[in-house]
Amino acid sequence: MSEHKKYLEALLINQQIEIKSSRNEILASLAAEEEIMNAINQIKVAQKMMTDKWILKNKIRDILETQISIPNATVNKQYEAKLDFVKLGMDAIIFTEFEDLSPYGLHYDNESEVITGLPSKSGDFKIKMKFRVEGEEEDSMLNEKMISLVINADPKSLWKNIPSTKSSNNYWKEDDVHEHAALGPKHIVVASKRGRSHANVGSFRDDHYVFQTLPGDWNLVCVADGAGSAPYARLGSKLACEAVAEYFMKSFTQENQATIDNIITNYGTSLPSNDEDFLLKEILDELEIDNISKNTESDAEQEIVQKDTDHSKKEIQLFLYNNLGQAAFFAHKKLESFAKENGMAIKDLHSTLIFALYKKYNNGYAVLTFGVGDCPIGIINKSQDNVKLMNWLDVGEYGGGTRFITMPEIFSSDKFITRFGFEYTEDFSYLILMTDGIYDPKFIVEANLEKIEKWQEFLMD
Repeated sequence: MSEHKKYLEALLINQQIEIKSSRNEILASLAAEEEIMNAINQIKVAQKMMTDKWILKNKIRDILETQISIPNATVNKQYEAKLDFVKLGMDAIIFTEFEDLSPYGLHYDNESEVITGLPSKSGDFKIKMKFRVEGEEEDSMLNEKMISLVINADPKSLWKNIPSTKSSNNYWKEDDVHEHAALGPKHIVVASKRGRSHANVGSFRDDHYVFQTLPGDWNLVCVADGAGSAPYARLGSKLACEAVAEYFMKSFTQENQATIDNIITNYGTSLPSNDEDFLLKEILDELEIDNISKNTESDAEQEIVQKDTDHSKKEIQLFLYNNLGQAAFFAHKKLESFAKENGMAIKDLHSTLIFALYKKYNNGYAVLTFGVGDCPIGIINKSQDNVKLMNWLDVGEYGGGTRFITMPEIFSSDKFITRFGFEYTEDFSYLILMTDGIYDPKFIVEANLEKIEKWQEFLMD
């Protein structure tokens, strides 16, 4: 049966016209007529056109009804988003463009199907995607689909910088301060910058610092961090630092200077000239090995050196307790007295407190420290390949949480003696005292304070 006869027969049946078997000859003859054949061919072309149109319209509608999600952008952060139309089930798309992305700082490339750029403004926007699908004419009008584009604000721009209010009775202090100066044989760079959460609401800078040259060529650096929960933390940190400086200016009498100078001089001269030999002999002594290398001192000489060193260490510990401990207690009493005189609770002045004193001697530097709270002190050697932490932090299980110089219980605690630090070194590159405003973002966790590479990264920063 010819194709045209089949088509004609199907048409007649669809019209519910009965075709008797005796009339098949007529059906074949009719289907062979040129006029009928042309008509059938035209109908087929029209049907295909209508079918293709239907399929095409459905492809377009499917694309219009399918949600396209593109990644959120951020102002001033380089952006790149690939539109994978095959993965989205839109493989029928053969051409796309976006209507003017330039106001947003973006650009679209049809070849790579990628949106790139540096977003310039934030908000929830609707961007118009124009597209053509397979089967549409090249000069046909492009289809349009609206797509959501979220551009987040630059986080830095969300933070306001509202100046703190200065008045005669609110214990105002400048929002940002910094200094650079000579301090004894070294130089100091010091800064206290109001945190952005404080700046965002116009509250005060809670940190404070004091540095000063003391009698006897000693030098003092003091840092305090007022507790955010204390209404007068800004004052507590200031009073604590000033009290420590006041104490040492008064207490470093000639007698006191002579005492510490004598102790440290004895300590410096009692140290062996070759640290490696000294450490080796300590290990050998612990193992009860009698045959010490001929390059080291005799057992008897070593025992004398060790006794002298141990005695000097005890004298230093006693000096630290009697002087740095008294300075800390003096600061506590100053805060306590101020609170009583001004109708405050001492907790209203809560503040951490760390300080360091250093002096250059003939053969090295002596560094004395005290710390209460979560502010670290680190001393980095001359070659910058080793760091020694001069205090432990009142954080976590060890310290039971942050402690403040305003808390009287720290002075009666059996851990009070461990709050002091001492280092005698030929030289050092950096002595660093910092609040948690630096420690938290730069070191993240306490364990990183032990890693010299983290301090090296910090110095590079």
